[in-house]
Amino acid sequence: MISDFIPEYCSSPILVLGCGNILFGDDGFGPAVAQSLLAKADLPEGLCVIDAGTSVREILFDITLSKTRPRRIIIVDAIDKGLKPGVLFRPSLKSVPLKKLDDFSMHQVPTSNLLYELKELCRLDVELLACQVQTIPGKVAPGLSPPVQDAVSRAVEMILRAASDDTHRGANAQDQLSDLRRI
Repeated sequence: MISDFIPEYCSSPILVLGCGNILFGDDGFGPAVAQSLLAKADLPEGLCVIDAGTSVREILFDITLSKTRPRRIIIVDAIDKGLKPGVLFRPSLKSVPLKKLDDFSMHQVPTSNLLYELKELCRLDVELLACQVQTIPGKVAPGLSPPVQDAVSRAVEMILRAASDDTHRGANAQDQLSDLRRI
């Protein structure tokens, strides 16, 4: 029966969503991380990775409505917080703007609302892993800047290490993604 279908991203314990628009420079950081993860032949069991591009809202909405959900979601995105380009950091959900800023941003209504709902109402562990952009052009200009490109491999290694620890340690792994929390 079609109504019994549960997408892999709902049934995997850990879901990584690479968000951003590859056509606008450093905004393509999230998809670059997702593609690098997907290119690995040895992803830890229980880890689902999606290059969500600019369609993260639809995925989050599906998860919100699903009876089966991942226990942890890691949103990977590029953000401008005025830091040194290429710096990885973990912004809190409270710092994600609720106001719609632009049509390609992961940080817009209803996306930010869905993140709160998943964390507070659905009791999922929702984490953000962000990279400080060097620039996001005002017109189509694909390709990451060198410092953001360098951050891709660091982000991939952090996610793989944390997911592997989480998978191998089972119930005691609640804090194993603490590497992401300490960025």
